[in-house]
Amino acid sequence: MFIKHAHLQAASKYAREVWEFVNLYSTTRGCNRFHALLRALELVRERPEVRARQVDVPSFPALETWVTRESRLGNATLDAEVAGGNDDLRPIQAWSHAINQQVASIVQGVPPFPGARGILESLQGRADAMVISQTPTEALEREWREHELVELIRLIAGQEMGTKTEHLQMAARGKYAAGRSLMIGDAPGDRAAAEANGALFYPVNPGDEEASWARLRDEGLDRFFEERFAGNYQGALLREFERCLPEDPPWR
Repeated sequence: MFIKHAHLQAASKYAREVWEFVNLYSTTRGCNRFHALLRALELVRERPEVRARQVDVPSFPALETWVTRESRLGNATLDAEVAGGNDDLRPIQAWSHAINQQVASIVQGVPPFPGARGILESLQGRADAMVISQTPTEALEREWREHELVELIRLIAGQEMGTKTEHLQMAARGKYAAGRSLMIGDAPGDRAAAEANGALFYPVNPGDEEASWARLRDEGLDRFFEERFAGNYQGALLREFERCLPEDPPWR
């Protein structure tokens, strides 16, 4: 949908590399789709292969303005903005709705990583578990129901409810003692949300997810509940996590 709606078909190979780097393999992994779009267009625009093909990469100043002032970046707030007369965001609206339609059509039968279900089951009666994500709530609820995981959590918070930092603040700040909240995530934004709210952070390393879930099961959770997680143990995990996600793309 990024290639189609940004009219990047003539440079689709490079646009796809950029999109995957922004959303999966860099420090912006897991960011909101509207921020991802702006970052991806910036990186596509600078690639010499794209310039050599004389591809006209679009820019969206109205989107840059909107993401600066709106914290609940989702289709509901986007639709309201367009309905209020911001016609410059109509191309963004079409793209974002197309994504949701494609996800609903294509993303089916994708189970959780091995070990994740067992960890959620082990938390029953020991912790309050919730989903914090910048994915639309509708997609989150559909996928968690599909795999019968909904009964294992207390709440699903998607992009319509604000940023990850806001999610964790509303759910946990001032309600749990220091060291008694743990964010499990695979993106720098997850870590930032945890740090902003005084929570601990356990990283699921991109590309090595199975081993990360196994380590959480075998040692991480025990350390958390026994208050032996903070300090050297968490520090070693974070250094390993940082090595997985570079800031600069490999083609530079």
